[in-house]
Amino acid sequence: MASAIPRVGLLDVLRRVILEGDRERIDMLSRLAQLHDDHGPVFQQDLGFFKMINLAGPEANRFVLLDQSPIFSARKPWMQIMGRIFPNGLLLLDGAVHKHHRKIMHMPFKRPALRAYAERMNTMIDERLSVWEAGAATGPFLAFPAYKELTLDMAAAIFVGVDLGESTRKMNRVFEDLVAASMSRVRLPIPGLEFQRGLEGRKFMLRFLGDLIPKKRASDGSDMLTRLCHAETEDGERFSDQEILDHMIFLMMAAHDTTTSTLCSMTYELAKNEGWQERAREESRALGDDLGFDELDRLESLGWIMKETLRRYPPLPVIPRVADQSCEFDGYEIPRGAMVVISPIYTHHMDRWWDDPWRFDPARFSPERGEDQRHSHSWIPFGGGPHMCLGLRFAELQVKVMMHRLLRRFRVRVPDDYEMPVQQAPISKPLDGLPVRLEAIA
Repeated sequence: MASAIPRVGLLDVLRRVILEGDRERIDMLSRLAQLHDDHGPVFQQDLGFFKMINLAGPEANRFVLLDQSPIFSARKPWMQIMGRIFPNGLLLLDGAVHKHHRKIMHMPFKRPALRAYAERMNTMIDERLSVWEAGAATGPFLAFPAYKELTLDMAAAIFVGVDLGESTRKMNRVFEDLVAASMSRVRLPIPGLEFQRGLEGRKFMLRFLGDLIPKKRASDGSDMLTRLCHAETEDGERFSDQEILDHMIFLMMAAHDTTTSTLCSMTYELAKNEGWQERAREESRALGDDLGFDELDRLESLGWIMKETLRRYPPLPVIPRVADQSCEFDGYEIPRGAMVVISPIYTHHMDRWWDDPWRFDPARFSPERGEDQRHSHSWIPFGGGPHMCLGLRFAELQVKVMMHRLLRRFRVRVPDDYEMPVQQAPISKPLDGLPVRLEAIA
């Protein structure tokens, strides 16, 4: 007989939602750690008709993400969270529809396309680094807005085939509004509130991308929008205009926001750990300026640094699902209709699976130590199973090309007593813009 799931009291849930909502966005990990300490690896939070069940640890991650039965819907929770802002993005699809769309969308992420994207990235990053170098002598360099502007420019160039120019800052504000609206507590179209700003941002993106689709369908360009306009399955099935719009809006948000998050966290950790920064720099010096897609794995230390950064600062701290049928996990019955939540950020800090998990230690990913090999689902910054992030190799390419070129031209420093203030949800980011000092290397 299944055991009753421990419950968090209603008053505690209400206090957290009403009084501590903003604090939880900033430090979700501490809250999750406290709840798991108090209630165990499986607990339930009730708020009226809404039930949320938290599951902790790699076995829970495997159970939910692989979903071999299948039992869980990704669409239902994500539609509740962001359905009016990012409807029908790949993350918000289930079953046969998801499989069909993922198959078509895989084509712009194949190796030949990634090789072409690498060439474009190298050129754009080199040009931007020259701008940053010219301004580095004037004072602290704010890494977050600089990375965000660059990654959006790259997303526009590579995904859409356009040069945003002076429009970059406006579009960045649009995406900030879209992400904020997806987490808004007041989901009403009231002028001036963040949810309405998100709806207006979606309309802007629909107009911007919608005007381009007829031209892309008639062209033979190499950008992702053109590739999606022409992509088809072996049976000759293609995306409709609306499907392309929904996928592109979500892709542009996910690609530049999550990459910006990782770049900021890596920059901070490299600035705080000069030994690892120098080790990565020496590897990059041996490869020369331009980094091709096929050379990514030669940056061994930078690869470990990226993995350790994603362990400590996963862009998405939690992953939700909804149970379409009742099921059992670890002796507990999960009722049909319950939202089930697993947590990369909590799993990544469990001392059962990681040695000294609060310490920055990229060597834990070395073949000799292989801490990430202790369980197949102890390291899940890209999710897993059918919904494993489709763009993970693109993300790796973008981050490694950026850091490779940055480290060859600059030393990155922060004051010894500086600690980066982080907002962990909805996407991890520095609250102060991450001021660093860039020192040009002669």
